[in-house]
Amino acid sequence: MTKISSVEAFLLGKEIISAKWASLMVLVRVTTTDGKVGYGETVSALRAEAVLSFINKIDKVMKGRDVFDLEKNRMEWYKQDFNMAISLESTTAFSAFDIASWDIIGKEFEVPIYKLLGGKYRDRIPLYANGWYQNCVTPEEFVEKAKDVVRKGYKALKFDPFGPYFDIIDKKGLKEAEERVKAVREAVGDDVDILIEHHGRFNVDSAIMIAKRLEKYNPLFMEEPVHPDDIEGLRKYRENVKLKVALGERIITKTQALQFLKDKLVNCLQIDLSRIGGVTEARKVVGMSEAFDVLMAFHNAQGLILNAVTLQLDASIPNFLIQESFYEWFPSWKIDLIKNSTPVENGEAIIPEKPGIGVDINEKLIEELKVEKELYSYSEEPLWVVKGTWRSY
Repeated sequence: MTKISSVEAFLLGKEIISAKWASLMVLVRVTTTDGKVGYGETVSALRAEAVLSFINKIDKVMKGRDVFDLEKNRMEWYKQDFNMAISLESTTAFSAFDIASWDIIGKEFEVPIYKLLGGKYRDRIPLYANGWYQNCVTPEEFVEKAKDVVRKGYKALKFDPFGPYFDIIDKKGLKEAEERVKAVREAVGDDVDILIEHHGRFNVDSAIMIAKRLEKYNPLFMEEPVHPDDIEGLRKYRENVKLKVALGERIITKTQALQFLKDKLVNCLQIDLSRIGGVTEARKVVGMSEAFDVLMAFHNAQGLILNAVTLQLDASIPNFLIQESFYEWFPSWKIDLIKNSTPVENGEAIIPEKPGIGVDINEKLIEELKVEKELYSYSEEPLWVVKGTWRSY
């Protein structure tokens, strides 16, 4: 029995990057009584201090329990936290604990965890670039940086072309969005996929108008086209739009995912391992999605621990489409933290082969990077947009 001795959380940070929401990291370390250590990572933006508090509570519940009892441990936390099913903070905290548990289990068997999830289905992971368009406002600025992305070898890229518009978009906003998308499509050519990020910001009528304007540019999918709680709006969108829909980063339970699948509201599911419940719950959603012929493109906009464990699932599942990657736009300290052990080559990720989640942690950096609290200051530009893009031209 590999008993848990501690569950610790560290808030790490340094500089503000293009992905402002990911400029911090909540790192979770699980240690067992026989000296084994596993790492997980979870969401930080606007919730870091609350998540840290939940990790401290999970420590009290999990201490002395067997790290191998993944399902039993999850059910114990589900029992203890009355609101887990509706709490992002609780679910994300437990997600990091679950990821760290899998890290330990892989190390115990001396294999990367993809070998415990069914083995390798593919040798490399196709990526789409995100975070590349910092300070892009005009079509020309988008084009310049899009060309850089393609030169790096990426064959797909995602961007939000909607400037400062929220809920409603007017004729000017539609024109600007189309000009940006048109310019990028013409610059990268038809052999490169473009993916349109909406950030769940529009009412359904605005989202439908956007789709009608942009469908001629053949986007791979439209991500979160309507507000995330507007299920009826999404039904209307599906009835009126031919383009494929991707969503899922805000789904925190497998039963929520099942509703989208049953109602045929999604073509591509983007659950996030740091929000859904870690590897244990993510693999259940993968299986349900496969039954509904829905492909997976995991959300992955935080850091390199989450990136590493997500690649382990990508390597092993049959119903995979493409993987989101901020790798070359993460701050350098995040790459240093894992010793650059999940490199990108020609727009594809190399699958980590070390035991556990596949990466070693530079533990000396943890102390250097620790911060006391989340630094947040109000701005008209929301935290969730790529920096410098909340503008018209």
